[in-house]
Amino acid sequence: MGNILSVAPMMDYTDRHFRYFLRQITRRPLLYTEMITAMAIKHGDRYKLLGFSELEKPLSLQLGGDDPALLAECARIAEDFGYDEVNLNVGCPSSRVKEGNFGACLMARPELVAKTIEAMIQAVSIPVTVKHRIGIDDLDSYENMANFVKIVAGSGCQRFTVHARKAWLKGLSPKENRTVPPLRYEDVYRLKQEFPCLFIEINGGITDLEQVKNHLQRVDAVMIGRAAYENPYLFATVDRDFYGEPATPPTRQEAIEKMLPYIDEWVGKGYKLHTISKHLLQLFAGQPGTKAWKRYISENSHHPNADSSVIQQALQEVDSVANLGNS
Repeated sequence: MGNILSVAPMMDYTDRHFRYFLRQITRRPLLYTEMITAMAIKHGDRYKLLGFSELEKPLSLQLGGDDPALLAECARIAEDFGYDEVNLNVGCPSSRVKEGNFGACLMARPELVAKTIEAMIQAVSIPVTVKHRIGIDDLDSYENMANFVKIVAGSGCQRFTVHARKAWLKGLSPKENRTVPPLRYEDVYRLKQEFPCLFIEINGGITDLEQVKNHLQRVDAVMIGRAAYENPYLFATVDRDFYGEPATPPTRQEAIEKMLPYIDEWVGKGYKLHTISKHLLQLFAGQPGTKAWKRYISENSHHPNADSSVIQQALQEVDSVANLGNS
């Protein structure tokens, strides 16, 4: 029915360059775009907004909006582009999103969400899914969430990704909404028990693979957010340990070496190195040499002619630190 592990859509993080980089470490988990608004797709540069490499698949486009007809049109566009899934954002608590009447505030309007999902499903043959919170403001009981899911599932939606925190639409920033409201994993487990026919994915505060294994005993899938960005090499063993792939996990150096031609291709198109290299900074998180790696890239990636040689030199800086430790 669906992928058991995914990487969350994260604004300013899960762009095509980060996704391509993560694919040098893991091939199987479902990846998401940043949230893209339906209006942006209607009026913007679609190739720039929606373009991706085939190597990034399986890939889901996360949409923001509240207009069923427009979102159905965007779903069709996504399918034409080759996306594997379309996901509706009913979880983002930012004030900008709220003013546009979409994101988490839509949890208060399950009938509109259901109407929207129904229009999207009728428009495409790829899965249409929903990512939402366990609640918003005072609509935060388990019963409120179960009612939302029941109504939206009635439109044909089969996969729900649940961020196991409520969102405060007033008084907390989006960043605070990721950490301040307490995690309520039990509510998500209960949702799976009471809706056994639905595919339920849990999200929020999950930072290591042991936690993933524990959650998978209670729900169908696990979505990892910030930890995927703060420690991308966390995913090195995922294809083997969760998907049964026989492949040997890549080393960090191998992942970087596969990035070098990609970097030069984009630099050759006029893109600045730092737009890609910023996503590589956490590769050596927790390892000897991580400070040297980050420092060298940060200091040299903004130079006008910076290319993959900066990354190669940064690797040598890491090796120098490692060799120093071994001597």
